[in-house]
Amino acid sequence: MRKRRLIPQQAQKIGFAGLSLLSLITVIPIIAIVIYIFIQGTPAISWEFLTGMPSNGMKSGGLWPAIIGTFYLTVGTAIFSVPLGIAAAIYIAEYAPNNQWTRLIRIAIINLAGIPSVVYGLFGLGLFVVFLNFGTSILAASLTLSIMTLPVIISTTEEALRAVPTSFRVVSISLGATRWQTIKRVVLPQALPGILTGVILGLERAAGETAPILFTGAAFFLPQLPHSMFDATMALPYHLFVISTQVPGMPIQIQYGTVLVLLLFVLGMNIAATLIRSRARARRQW
Repeated sequence: MRKRRLIPQQAQKIGFAGLSLLSLITVIPIIAIVIYIFIQGTPAISWEFLTGMPSNGMKSGGLWPAIIGTFYLTVGTAIFSVPLGIAAAIYIAEYAPNNQWTRLIRIAIINLAGIPSVVYGLFGLGLFVVFLNFGTSILAASLTLSIMTLPVIISTTEEALRAVPTSFRVVSISLGATRWQTIKRVVLPQALPGILTGVILGLERAAGETAPILFTGAAFFLPQLPHSMFDATMALPYHLFVISTQVPGMPIQIQYGTVLVLLLFVLGMNIAATLIRSRARARRQW
């Protein structure tokens, strides 16, 4: 007897069920980890913990210098990487000819995105800290993190630009607009949701990295705020590494409280990006 073939609707239901199961298997552990961090870290959260200066070898006090330092590093990374990354993606997607050199550049960008962060840290140490004599500073750390996030921003921005239908460009140019006017007024607004996704992914990676700032800009214990871009700073990822591995007798609640603050910092960036992206998608014309 011939085996009965599944009708397309049944096959589709089975496929959707399998995808839903895989999604649950992926999402449930992540949700469980987040809930566990909230349960363990919430008792440590207080006004003094968030706004105070660290003291007693970081066993007491607050995280204010680390929070401000993480904010400075994220903003500095955005200042250096976002304009350069978007400009490079515009050139590759809209201006560069499709030849062997362009393909090699794309492959190089993809490979750069997979390099371990500690390699970027050593590169930043040699170039910015030693050769350019910036020292261990916010500037050196921001430049190092910018180089690390550039491949992510360039790749995602290029894909977002290429996703805009070609007909938009053809109509704009046929109406008398130049290529740059078409990119500025038509392509970029339509690609904005994808561009924002790439920018946030890159900045979130920068906000959570430890190795690059360990070599270029982080301070072990600094109970004061930095006064300029040439000062060292504390940062939440490096602070968490130090109190978890280098400080004996550190209360576990403080460790999880630090993790929770870093998690809320990243989630805040995600929420802000989601709101902006939703408004941009509502205005999109395709």
